[in-house]
Amino acid sequence: MPRKHHPALAVLGVTIALAGCQEPNKSAGADTAMFSDDRGLLTVPAASPLRSHLLVQAAGGSGAGRMIDLPAAVEADPARVANILAPLTGRVIALKVGLGDRVKRGQVLAVIASGDLAQAYADDDKARDAADLAGKALERSRGVRDAGGAANKDLEAAQSVYTQAQIELTRTRARLQALNAAGSSRARGLVLTAPQGGVVTTLSIAPGVQVSDPAAILMIVTNLERVFVTANVAESDIGRVGVGTQADIALTAYPGQMLHGKVSEVNAVVEPDTRRQKVRIALPNGDGRLLPNMYATVRIGVQSTREVFVPQSALLMNNDATSVLVEVRPWVFQRRVVQIGDETDTTARVLSGLGAGERVVVKGGVLLND
Repeated sequence: MPRKHHPALAVLGVTIALAGCQEPNKSAGADTAMFSDDRGLLTVPAASPLRSHLLVQAAGGSGAGRMIDLPAAVEADPARVANILAPLTGRVIALKVGLGDRVKRGQVLAVIASGDLAQAYADDDKARDAADLAGKALERSRGVRDAGGAANKDLEAAQSVYTQAQIELTRTRARLQALNAAGSSRARGLVLTAPQGGVVTTLSIAPGVQVSDPAAILMIVTNLERVFVTANVAESDIGRVGVGTQADIALTAYPGQMLHGKVSEVNAVVEPDTRRQKVRIALPNGDGRLLPNMYATVRIGVQSTREVFVPQSALLMNNDATSVLVEVRPWVFQRRVVQIGDETDTTARVLSGLGAGERVVVKGGVLLND
């Protein structure tokens, strides 16, 4: 039976045209045989009236590209996101910025009163005083030795004390430098400054709050001069989108406006929750119009694998399987089971079982269908 419904009048016309003939694969003489079946090879002889009712043509193929629309969102460039931490514990005595404020590189963000900072300065003072004293003692030892009043071992001992004092001074100054205490002082406290220009996108402190965890993020300064539009590629399209692929971007916030870019990064893994692969398009954002978490749709052209199409009239149903009749040589046909994908009222896409260019019966196949 045919896979799709065909008008009854058409079948009736064929039946009338073949009236008077015996069963299709049986006849009184070879010259009047409708067709023969030799282990699945259906042969329609020259004298068969079926030849005037069968139409055979090549299956169509298409390898053209297609456009896919991907859900996406604007994200900050991770390389331009700065987490602000306090290297020491203490109490916030001044907060100079608020959430959403734009800041410049080096701008003061907050000041923290810290006993640990005072201790670091005291250690540096002690180390500097010890280094000065050791230097003076070394100079006296050299003078006494030169005058013949001291042995070389006394000079060597003074040299050792001086060297150790210099090492300790270097350590305390490196400690202050690691605390980013260039603008800090005992009286002023620990000053936190912006490591880059940007926007304060997260703020988790307030004046008077005690900072007890040096690993806690106090605020985040995000530079938004360049952002990513991150799109999610379905598993079926993975491998078709690569670095450099052109992309058109439509933002929900700006209807009717289209942005253009190229894929700059492709994740090497599939997200476990969505089963999609993330791809990123870097976009300049000097005017700050693109904000993190904005919704977007990314349209990308991908190259399709070669697809095969046949008319709906070529499809036949046999035991719940869809098949076509393939011409293996002139007027000799063989049934082949196919897997069907997308369909329209007139055509169907063949996913497997048939190649582009192979000739199939597209009309009258029901007359050969058992």
